Amino acid sequence: MSAAAQLASGKGHKDENFPVASALLKREHRAPVMAFYRFARAADDVADSETASAAEKLALLGAMRATIAGSVDTDAPSAALRETMAAHAISAQHALDLLTAFERDCSIDRYADWPALVDYCRYSAMPVGRYVLDVHGEDRATWAANDALCAALQVINHLQDCGKDYRAIGRVYLPLDVLAAHGAEVSDLGKDEATPQLRAALRDLVARTEILLVRSAGFSRAICDRRLAVEVAIIHRLASDLTRRLKTHDPLSERVHHGKAEMLGLATLAAAAQLVKGRG
Repeated sequence: MSAAAQLASGKGHKDENFPVASALLKREHRAPVMAFYRFARAADDVADSETASAAEKLALLGAMRATIAGSVDTDAPSAALRETMAAHAISAQHALDLLTAFERDCSIDRYADWPALVDYCRYSAMPVGRYVLDVHGEDRATWAANDALCAALQVINHLQDCGKDYRAIGRVYLPLDVLAAHGAEVSDLGKDEATPQLRAALRDLVARTEILLVRSAGFSRAICDRRLAVEVAIIHRLASDLTRRLKTHDPLSERVHHGKAEMLGLATLAAAAQLVKGRG
């Protein structure tokens, strides 16, 4: 077993907050999307390891980068993705950008302001959607909407997991200037319940995330592949509902994540709405 594989969290695509390569996608598209997911999951597990040192993490991520570039074959998920990208004529830049985000995670554990966090999302989230769009042969004119939605999804994950990230690995994605503006302290993230000041900061960040969701509201309608359009509509609906929850729920003491039944119900509504629009 490789060193990277030894750090695997055991988390799979069905454990994510949003659909990954769901059965909605055409069979020929699911395999290349899953190849990217396995690569991303492996890199994420390395970056988030609670036992490996920063130097060890960077070495493992460097091996993944070299494997994507084709100079070595030391990482299996990276080698599989490289072959997939070559077979589908997809740029390796998406994978390399994603690795940049995980490399940052090994040395940066605070973000000064909202632009810095969005810049992190430029590498940690936007390449994922761009890759999926390229797999489907979609026009790159869709990238702006994709980037807004992917950034929103990433921020939502950070807000949901803000306490866990701080307690487990000392990482804080909430912009420091937003915390300070509301009188919140970084140490508030380690408490059993959010302070009023932290709740105010979270609501501020939710409002900014809602702006991203407004910018991506027409994304699904711009996608030519009907099945992918439905999946994107579902993801947008789930994200919108999670931002609603984050306005009233404390992520330090309450469950914010959707249960499977809730996800199914919201997905069904979103899919039905998208199909009606598609016939219009």
